[in-house]
Amino acid sequence: MKKLLLGSLLATAAFASNATVVEMQTSQGTIKIDLFDQQTPKTVANFLTYVESEAYHQTVIHRSLENFIIQGGGFTFTDDFKAIETSPAVANEPVLSNVKGTVAMAKVGGNPNSATSQWFFNLKDNSANLDKQNGGFTVFGQITADSYAVLDKISALVHCGEIPVVNITKEQCASADTTLAITNLVSVNSVVVLDDDPNSSANLSPKENTLINDPTQPDADDNSSGSMSWLLPLLLLGFNRRRAA
Repeated sequence: MKKLLLGSLLATAAFASNATVVEMQTSQGTIKIDLFDQQTPKTVANFLTYVESEAYHQTVIHRSLENFIIQGGGFTFTDDFKAIETSPAVANEPVLSNVKGTVAMAKVGGNPNSATSQWFFNLKDNSANLDKQNGGFTVFGQITADSYAVLDKISALVHCGEIPVVNITKEQCASADTTLAITNLVSVNSVVVLDDDPNSSANLSPKENTLINDPTQPDADDNSSGSMSWLLPLLLLGFNRRRAA
């Protein structure tokens, strides 16, 4: 029994330290992510803990800002939004730059070491802002070239405030009579490991964060910066929510 338990623990440790490619199945298409487990080991291990526990299954994209970021990893939806269970915050590792196509951890404004489950995709080069704001946002992966189309598709959807929606018009967003179902949201159906080869990202050349020690701080306004809120946008209060059929 002890040998079996030890073998299981060793297998889990190998999984957590070596996995470098994950696949995110969303209602708008598939996104593949190469993880930087060598450069940001604590953050990758934290992310993979959520992946392995299937915590990201059936979550939703709850924030999308044009030509800036797309954010998820925080909420599920049935008849209402519900925050997923989170682990203790992970230490900040701001060694890589928030350039276009990278994936970084979201965190509470004014608290550099507050990242838990939420992540975001950089839709453009946000390095001038996010590499130094709030201690720098930890980049821990980048999407593959064929995944950009999925992010473009999400960005092109109608947005109710910051939330991308499906089969809802701008007029309906503003109406108190509009009901919201899971089918109206961009869902993350699953996030799974595709490749646990530690050398699978050997050909990648992530850009180093050279701005982290820059004394000039960017504007920390939530609507134009990378200060990622943990709370759902207030626009949701305008929706009458119902359980999806």
